[in-house]
Amino acid sequence: MDMENKIGFDNEKYLKMQSEHIRERIAHFGDKLYLEFGGKLFDDYHASRVLPGFKPDSKLQMLLQLKDVAEIVIVINSDDIEKNKIRGDLGITYDVDVIRLINVFRNFGLYVSSVVLTRYDEQPTADAFRSRLEALGVKVYHHYSIKGYPSDLKYIISDKGYGKNEYIETSRRLVVVTAPGPGSGKMATCLSQLYHEHKRGLNAGYAKFETFPIWNLPLRHPVNIAYEAATADLNDVNMIDPFHLEAYGKTTVNYNRDIEIFPVLNAMFENILGESPYKSPTDMGVNMAGNCIIDDEITSRAAKDEIIRRYYIGLCDRKKGLVSEDEVLKLELLMKQANVTSDDRKVIAAALAKEAATGEPAAAMELPDGTILTGKTSNLLGAVSALLLNALKYFAGLDDDILLMSPHVIEPIQDLKVRHLGNNNPRIHTDETLLALSICANTDENAKKAMEQISKLRGCEVHSTVILSAVDERIFKRLGINLTCEPKYSVGI
Repeated sequence: MDMENKIGFDNEKYLKMQSEHIRERIAHFGDKLYLEFGGKLFDDYHASRVLPGFKPDSKLQMLLQLKDVAEIVIVINSDDIEKNKIRGDLGITYDVDVIRLINVFRNFGLYVSSVVLTRYDEQPTADAFRSRLEALGVKVYHHYSIKGYPSDLKYIISDKGYGKNEYIETSRRLVVVTAPGPGSGKMATCLSQLYHEHKRGLNAGYAKFETFPIWNLPLRHPVNIAYEAATADLNDVNMIDPFHLEAYGKTTVNYNRDIEIFPVLNAMFENILGESPYKSPTDMGVNMAGNCIIDDEITSRAAKDEIIRRYYIGLCDRKKGLVSEDEVLKLELLMKQANVTSDDRKVIAAALAKEAATGEPAAAMELPDGTILTGKTSNLLGAVSALLLNALKYFAGLDDDILLMSPHVIEPIQDLKVRHLGNNNPRIHTDETLLALSICANTDENAKKAMEQISKLRGCEVHSTVILSAVDERIFKRLGINLTCEPKYSVGI
């Protein structure tokens, strides 16, 4: 399929419909709504890959439409601070990410009212983090582990359970409860607040905002399978919501953890509110993304592409010793369910053919217009560095045989790497290539033209016949290039 200008999702419709739906849910409860906000708020690249047209910051933009009524509470598990838990996509610890989130929200004019330390047990690192937050002018609250959670309802919904948690002072009708990652305690924080609010006579409610799985797409729709592939490490499984089917006779999709916890949640609502406002996990959700898909063929193709990418990421992670065999087997099963194979990712065959022809590591890129380019290993450049330069030449309309960088520029970098920095591999990486190109652009018109094309690399597909260095992987991520690799290492990388 020609990938150029492929839009399968109406982002403007989504922003309007989603914010209106949340306002309706606030009105339903009267005084206040605690909205558990799952997933990434302003850098949701998974959603933008599987729903072409969805902007990575769509959820943030939607919240900005509600900023007159919204405040944000960020939740972090005290044990995650103690263990220095790292957010995999950004490579930063959860506590650092909390401060990053606070700064981003505030810069956008959103009101961050407080941070909650859940599972607090006087951990020294949690106390140090509290002091750091307070120095930044952020209110901090403590929530505790509750014995028998989530099954001992009588104890949980008492002064010794939720009642022991510090009451979070909030001033606005919509309280968005978010976190740096899963397992932070967002839902428990929301329910604890419901308990405290109703003791104070306030009509507060709870709802859940989670983009995936998309409840009103079929269970085995590629977009929902792609979500399972993205969360293979969490063992999330998409399921038909049996409670919704029983209550309304309608088939909707949710995932196992929400379905398993729903009877407990329902009983909690009945205990706290007198009656439950919801008949199913689907009822609790407010996600409107499924209503904004405008081309199912385009979103299905994009989701299938994502499933293949996730499979290759899994293969490489297994090679690196980061994931188990079971996780890779699950990804293989999801490939079968989506009816895709590695043959559906054109850059794989192109890269392997180039490697076979040259006898060295190679790489291939598919551009938005469907053109396939390749890069080979040379004495000066690694294959992916050569590929980047070839793509920039293509976008700039420059002949393939034009040299963008003279060996006189590259050789001193190689000399520095080998003689002074202890590298065995003299070939320059992608970051060094781009820096050298930017220097050449000062004096060379062709290099300048090539540099001006860098933004066009976003969304391109690349496959490398070897696992890349962490530096190259990071550069591809920053450029917005969708990368996969064969699960093997290059000699001397």
